[in-house]
Amino acid sequence: MIKQAVKWENNRIDIARAIVLGIAKNIGSLLYHYYRHDKKELKEYIDWLKKDIPAILEKSRSINQILMAEGIIWSRFYDSFKFFLPEDFIMNKRVRRPPDNPMNALVSFGNTLLYTKTITQIYHTHLNQEISFLHSPSEGRFSLCLDLSEVFKPIIVFKTIFDCANNRKLQIEKHFVKEYNYCLLNDDGRKIFVKEFDARMNQIFEHPGLRRKITYKQAIRLDGYKLIKYIMEDKQFIPFSLDDKM
Repeated sequence: MIKQAVKWENNRIDIARAIVLGIAKNIGSLLYHYYRHDKKELKEYIDWLKKDIPAILEKSRSINQILMAEGIIWSRFYDSFKFFLPEDFIMNKRVRRPPDNPMNALVSFGNTLLYTKTITQIYHTHLNQEISFLHSPSEGRFSLCLDLSEVFKPIIVFKTIFDCANNRKLQIEKHFVKEYNYCLLNDDGRKIFVKEFDARMNQIFEHPGLRRKITYKQAIRLDGYKLIKYIMEDKQFIPFSLDDKM
């Protein structure tokens, strides 16, 4: 029993490391687009993601240490918005319940959409939705979807948000409801965001490993199969990377 518990904890740490490293890689790839378009202020953060985060994660020996690294990654990511987003969409800090500004409203709504899509994809793999590696399992919670969706947030949720904000598909004065200390998308805003989100989820690209065309939605399911191979065959778990489609 003790050996099994130790093995499980080691496996959990391996998967958690891989997830957070995947987050860092996909954020770096996403921001590199803006760096190439003369947002040179992003270079320090992109370099930190590429060089420092792998070393930090390699030294992490517990889930709490890995979660701390993840928290710093997201915090610095939010801080980078000031370099390439309209001022109205800059987020000072992440506030979930209730979201208190347009960016927090978009992130909360986008994450909810992604969680729903991820739950559906995991269902097709027959993985246990209540098991998780990075997040803490809780009764009645689909914890595994929180894990597998993390690496897709930068390239689905935030890519959708950035496109909507920078191309003025969503506008503060037209598409948000603000009252007291909360901010939400109105009906028109939700329709626009869902349309753009779904287009991103169903975007087709050629997967170099499989040598066939897939969508981001299918890529989520493939990460579920990778997790099964890790559990059943001890094959290294490497989550989807935006570089896979380049």
